[in-house]
Amino acid sequence: MAELQEVQITEEKPLLPGQTPEAAKTHSVETPYGSVTFTVYGTPKPKRPAILTYHDVGLNYKSCFQPLFQFGDMQEIIQNFVRVHVDAPGMEEGAPVFPLGYQYPSLDQLADMIPCILQYLNFSTVIGVGVGAGAYILSRYALNHPDTVEGLVLINIDPNAKGWMDWAAHKLTGLTSSVSEMILGHLFSQEELSRNSELIQKYRNIITHAPNLENIELYWNSYNNRRDLNFERGGDITLKCPVMLVVGDQAPHEDAVVECNSKLDPTQTSFLKMADSGGQPQLTQPGKLTEAFKYFLQGMGYMASSCMTRLSRSRTASLTSAASIDGNRSRSRTLSQSSESGTLPSGPPGHTMEVSC
Repeated sequence: MAELQEVQITEEKPLLPGQTPEAAKTHSVETPYGSVTFTVYGTPKPKRPAILTYHDVGLNYKSCFQPLFQFGDMQEIIQNFVRVHVDAPGMEEGAPVFPLGYQYPSLDQLADMIPCILQYLNFSTVIGVGVGAGAYILSRYALNHPDTVEGLVLINIDPNAKGWMDWAAHKLTGLTSSVSEMILGHLFSQEELSRNSELIQKYRNIITHAPNLENIELYWNSYNNRRDLNFERGGDITLKCPVMLVVGDQAPHEDAVVECNSKLDPTQTSFLKMADSGGQPQLTQPGKLTEAFKYFLQGMGYMASSCMTRLSRSRTASLTSAASIDGNRSRSRTLSQSSESGTLPSGPPGHTMEVSC
């Protein structure tokens, strides 16, 4: 922590009636693996963890999370928690391009930067929200520092290292596709890319014309060189905190998230498969994800008075037996969403529920 820079900024965003703009403080702190930049919104709340986010490859905290945290219903959450948005090294706005030959940190080393952030802020615990590579980084951090993580929301996580077949496919794709196109294929489904919606055009333009594209490629390479997290249900290597796994139906990482769900403790894990959300649910379905996040926080004992409005028990709810548990906070839930409206169920513990929203 030899060097520290702090900049005061205020962002413009859509506000609800009666709201005032949030002040954001951006900090850069030195770690054993280089400098890392993070932005803090709000002030610490007594006896409450911070919400800490980590973005995916090709994005930064704004392009990955802004639609979610600016969503109207999310304001109830952000009023109750201080937020820390971490940018991977070289991904922050205005970041200079790393010099040729720069050794970019591995995902494990990126996870090891987080304690420096929490030490500087004097935060003791967090609830992590990560997407893709960011979900992996937060999972690795939680394995190494379980006492500091109260909960995790992991979107599009792939806990597995690339196998030989994956590497061969990656190399072949690299011969015919640019780095930006490969990253877009990581972020979005082929169906979304084929439709070339306004959202896809926006993010294709962001990534293709990024002034720090060389840095993005380094982060991309670190992601593709990740180690296996080695999750094992009932084993020593597992996430000890409540976890909500999220993936879009037909998303590029659907199979990986399903496999991850099978390896985690079913009494601590919720699995949310979102229809009509594509590869980036936090961008395409911020309302549904906000309601699920509120429900997740309630299960952890926070925001007990929050009103649920969007997700409801399906008329065709199917309940199947699962492992028995102790206490209301230990539940295994699988939530499969469609595009109707209602409220999330609180069904019996130890059951799998099919839910529409």
